[in-house]
Amino acid sequence: MSNSLPVDAVALREEVKTKYRAVAINPHSGYHFHTGRPLAQRLGYDDAVVARMPDSAIEAFAGVGNPFSQGALSTGERVVDLGSGGGFDCFIAAEQVGAEGQVIGVDMTEEMLQRSRATATAMGLRNVEFRQGIIEDLPVETGWADVVISNGVINLCADKHRVFNEIMRVLRPGGRLQFADIATGKAVPEAEIRNIDLWTD
Repeated sequence: MSNSLPVDAVALREEVKTKYRAVAINPHSGYHFHTGRPLAQRLGYDDAVVARMPDSAIEAFAGVGNPFSQGALSTGERVVDLGSGGGFDCFIAAEQVGAEGQVIGVDMTEEMLQRSRATATAMGLRNVEFRQGIIEDLPVETGWADVVISNGVINLCADKHRVFNEIMRVLRPGGRLQFADIATGKAVPEAEIRNIDLWTD
């Protein structure tokens, strides 16, 4: 483990994979976080948009906020979603950018990718694709994106400097970041920072 990182990045990644693999396979099981339509409504997503989504598009949703509350996307924009999970935010983005736009969801969990790809096919979406990868090393070309979105994922990465470097790399000049995440305004004791279980709990 690098001395500059609070926890082992690979070990944390595996812990996160285990947790969200379970959500992908069994989204209706009880978790210590909210999921699905009730969560989307609680976070202020547009009721009409949520109502249009098939169950497969939203039941594994486990975000912490609403990146679209920072502004709607524009027709024709190219979007990257960090940690796209079951694809809910990607499907909203795909609707907003229209047929001329393009959305790439990046996720590291195979079960989430299977879910999101199957749902995109069922919905007939041709302007969204899902790529396997980690957000510290995005499988997206430099300067490709007009917008990067993320919802409750950056806080689950040990190396945030690397994450933000990757965001800046894939954004075109003048591009923007719209994200929702968990932050604390209080100092966290060193022992707790180094406890991987607390990162995912």
